[in-house]
Amino acid sequence: MQKLLLHCTIGLALAWAPAAHAAPAEFSADARQVADWVQQSNDNAGLPYALVDKKAAMLYLFGADGQLRAATPALLGAAPGDRGAPDLNQRDLSTLGWHERTTPAGRYVAQPGRNLQGEPVVWVDYGAALAIHRLRPGPARERRAERLRSATPADNKVSLGCVVVPVAFYTEQVEPLLGQGRSVVYILPETMAASEAFGWH
Repeated sequence: MQKLLLHCTIGLALAWAPAAHAAPAEFSADARQVADWVQQSNDNAGLPYALVDKKAAMLYLFGADGQLRAATPALLGAAPGDRGAPDLNQRDLSTLGWHERTTPAGRYVAQPGRNLQGEPVVWVDYGAALAIHRLRPGPARERRAERLRSATPADNKVSLGCVVVPVAFYTEQVEPLLGQGRSVVYILPETMAASEAFGWH
């Protein structure tokens, strides 16, 4: 488990990456559907929250009042799919297959914390080693900073599953909003229906 947590939060280049975008003119249809549902149902229960749009490779941050505060491109799990390995918290990284490197969809009550190096992260699901964290040094061949800067989301799938954002965005936006206490993180599905991911009936 320690090896997995370590590798989840290490391995991403500290090179410059774009700061937060201004509020986007429009979300994807999927992101809009989930954002509308959260606001109409008050599902966030008065907590700040984040939407992770895996298809668009974007992270959107909202205040407790439901207002969009910031958005940024993000790196996500290398493999397609909406479910994580069921025994991930008991696995060694060396046994993690490429097809298991997913960012699992769903609704999570997140908590701020620290990784094994003492750096701040937002634990989306601690038991599954799933976090939102800043870009960290990593293998040059993975070109992670370049992937964040690219104009397309097609090359943003490269992490073990964590949601990885630019350093400045994490420091200036994520930490003040999600790093002070509990929050809710909604990770949109890419292969299943939103109703299945979020338990809509």
